[in-house]
Amino acid sequence: MAVGIATVSRRIERLESALAQPLFIRQQSGYRLTEDGLALIGRAEEMEAASLALTAGLRGGRPISGTVRLATAENLATELIAPALGPFRASYPHLTLEIVTDIATVNLHRRDADIALRMVKPDRGNVSLQRLGTLGYGLYGSPAYLAQRGDAAETSRFETECFIGWAETHANLPAAQWVERILQGRAPTATTTSLATQRAFCESGIGLAVLPHFLAAPRGLICVARDLGIDQPIWLVTQSDLAKSRRVEAVAAFLRGLVQTHKAALSG
Repeated sequence: MAVGIATVSRRIERLESALAQPLFIRQQSGYRLTEDGLALIGRAEEMEAASLALTAGLRGGRPISGTVRLATAENLATELIAPALGPFRASYPHLTLEIVTDIATVNLHRRDADIALRMVKPDRGNVSLQRLGTLGYGLYGSPAYLAQRGDAAETSRFETECFIGWAETHANLPAAQWVERILQGRAPTATTTSLATQRAFCESGIGLAVLPHFLAAPRGLICVARDLGIDQPIWLVTQSDLAKSRRVEAVAAFLRGLVQTHKAALSG
């Protein structure tokens, strides 16, 4: 890596100050080592060799090992990440991936996790961010529910539809707020506290539910409304001081590739 003359000069001055002795004689033609400086060359070369050996050990042929703690949403962990863990494990047999899905209590700033795949952008902390894609949502119903009504749901008829809502503890979710606005004070058919249960209730035919496209479409549910205005960005969040860790790099690359591969399904 190229370093400017002024930078080299400052570093030499700091080194001489730390050693309390001059190492170079300054001349118009350049720098010339003093006897003390010449005596240190051997030791400096030994230190350089040790440093290069350490770097080669960290970046070289040793297998990637250790534990990486990944924080993500339950639906991404079970439906997106879990099916791809076989090939990932085959590539990194010595790496342990610890997945935490209770992300409401996980804070990368406190080092509760090394890396996160989430839909909420952190507003503080020593982290690096990368937007990988979009998690799209739609209003879904089962074939049985739609058949008993005779046609697909239309915006003008939402006041007559049955909806599956969210419990009060999850009222902050965009999907919960959307359903609440549509109901306009009417009671939902049922409420849940997880996307998995939302999908199961929707499949049972008791009402419509707001679901991520990649969770609903493969199960045969029918999308009756898109563009709900609640699509969410998917963020890869990494502890900045761990961004160059080989094990964290391996997990980050795995997640980037996974989202890219399923980008169309995720966005809907």
